[in-house]
Amino acid sequence: MKRYSLLMLVLCAVLVGSKALVVYSGQQDKTSDQFRKQYIKNFRRTMLNTTVGDAMMLRILVESMKAKRGIEVGSATGFGAINMGIGFERTGGHLYTLEIDPGMVKACRENLKKVGLEKTVTCIEGDALKTLPTLKGKFDFVFIDALKRDYFKYLKLIEPKLKPGAVIVGDNVIRSAGAMKDFLDYIQESPDYDTVIIRASMEKNDGMSISYKIR
Repeated sequence: MKRYSLLMLVLCAVLVGSKALVVYSGQQDKTSDQFRKQYIKNFRRTMLNTTVGDAMMLRILVESMKAKRGIEVGSATGFGAINMGIGFERTGGHLYTLEIDPGMVKACRENLKKVGLEKTVTCIEGDALKTLPTLKGKFDFVFIDALKRDYFKYLKLIEPKLKPGAVIVGDNVIRSAGAMKDFLDYIQESPDYDTVIIRASMEKNDGMSISYKIR
């Protein structure tokens, strides 16, 4: 009986194979969809992080337009960067996320590393008004979620780097519309952009602007 039980255990171990060894050793594949999905579900978000629904919308935008080079202004602890980073990993692209707070930068980089996205997403420390001009090349995706009164300044620094067909997303454009009036007036009235205001999530009772650069 004991021999039979031992034989069954051996057979089960062989059938499970390497998966059994991974579970036993406590190792997990941080690049797997299952691990990342659970990590995102358990992510300790703050009020500075984007909502779950908005973050997924950003990822879908990145993937659907096959974006290759993106900029996020305002990393916080990296919840949005992780979601967009998954999209950029799938398109073979790269995201630069900019954050002024050193503590947030540290947390963002740690979170990106925990899900294996440190090579796809680069977190840059410093005031975006100073770091944006240092970014070289052209970009086709932008997400702005930092100091509301500076949205227009961020856009004007990024604009010369945008490819035709680029998508620009601005966060909190409903509840903070007054603070970013110059940004909203420009992005909605300029003949160079098609813009719509949407709500992808009701968690903060707010919304985002999505603009397509025509030329």
